[in-house]
Amino acid sequence: MRRVSRRNIYGSMNKTLLCLGFGYTAQALARHLIPQGWRIIGTTRDTGVTMDGVEILQWPGTELTLDEITHVLVSIAPKESGDPILSEMKEAFTKADLDWVGYLSTTAVYGDRDGDWVDESDDLRPASPRGQWRVAAEQAWQGIDGLPVHVFRLAGIYGPGRGPFSKLRSGKVRRIIKEGQVFSRAHVEDIAQVLRASMAAPNPGAVYNVCDDEPAPPQDVIGYAAELQGLPMPPAVRYEDADMTPMARSFYNENKRVRNDRIKDELGVQLIYPNYRVGLEALVAAHDIDDRDKMPGGG
Repeated sequence: MRRVSRRNIYGSMNKTLLCLGFGYTAQALARHLIPQGWRIIGTTRDTGVTMDGVEILQWPGTELTLDEITHVLVSIAPKESGDPILSEMKEAFTKADLDWVGYLSTTAVYGDRDGDWVDESDDLRPASPRGQWRVAAEQAWQGIDGLPVHVFRLAGIYGPGRGPFSKLRSGKVRRIIKEGQVFSRAHVEDIAQVLRASMAAPNPGAVYNVCDDEPAPPQDVIGYAAELQGLPMPPAVRYEDADMTPMARSFYNENKRVRNDRIKDELGVQLIYPNYRVGLEALVAAHDIDDRDKMPGGG
């Protein structure tokens, strides 16, 4: 009966997505769903955040209900104390009648593999507190009986307004060289298409790595971005000699190559941006190379 009521109010598609954390990835997904008639609700900590076609709620601070929700995207990062959403809303999720829940996690749950390949079947060895919190949050969401949870382990996210170009033009970028170091990446539009594919074919309990086909050294990415802009090649600095924040240095403590076969085999995804070169070239071609302010909320 409840779903019939939703259909009468919101149209025959009867689909409402609640984005818990209306950040970069959630915005990209919303831009695709709104033209299809979806109702989108997004939460943020900031006041004054708007997006055409999205109902913005301040959270924490607003009481949330799942009564009219069919789909939920969770992109708020966990803390040492646990997942902030489940701390407030676990009982509501236990009782909810949802078609799909997507939890945005990170490939940091695999920890350091000394450059070896990992896939979704590998054991989790988080090396950083951030990765450990993510593992705990994944397990907490997966532990809610009957909840159709899908976990998406995202590699480093880039895309329109989130790339190396502004820093390159400022002259502040260096190419940090650490022998054998590679990172996997994911263009935000590819993440959005993976989420849409999963929403169209739910498989509760599924876990997906979301990344491109080509893990690459960070200095190669910076160098190619400079080449595309006709800028001088940034200076190379040995990792051991680099002046870096603890957060930045922590990323270099993990070295792995992430497989993405499952999103292709199970969801039929064909990556729009299979490597960083295609992705950066598209940003330049679209003249979308300036960093924008990021809305909070994760993802």
